[in-house]
Amino acid sequence: MDTLSKEQILATSSGWVASILNFLPGVGTGYLYQRRWVQYFITAGAVTVWFVIGIVLQGDKEPNQTQQLIGISGLFLISIVTAVEANLAFKKAVNISSIKKEKTKSPSKKKWFK
Repeated sequence: MDTLSKEQILATSSGWVASILNFLPGVGTGYLYQRRWVQYFITAGAVTVWFVIGIVLQGDKEPNQTQQLIGISGLFLISIVTAVEANLAFKKAVNISSIKKEKTKSPSKKKWFK
């Protein structure tokens, strides 16, 4: 059985599903769908750091509406960036795998006799 390369695995996934999974929960679950573990842990780390910074800066005070809006917009920005990046990586992998397929195709030769 032929082992699949990273590009082939990524190309067999669906780009829009990965983008939606990265956008709606906002923690990079689309990367798990695409089997891109490093990008998932980077995104999860960024979300965790964003929460920790918000908690540290808030202290014991109740957050006002502006602080809540800043916190939510940061998570929204992370989810938008990861959704776009997942779709771009999918398109790049499809292009790479289609180029590899074209290179592996043998040119059809005309045969006069069988």
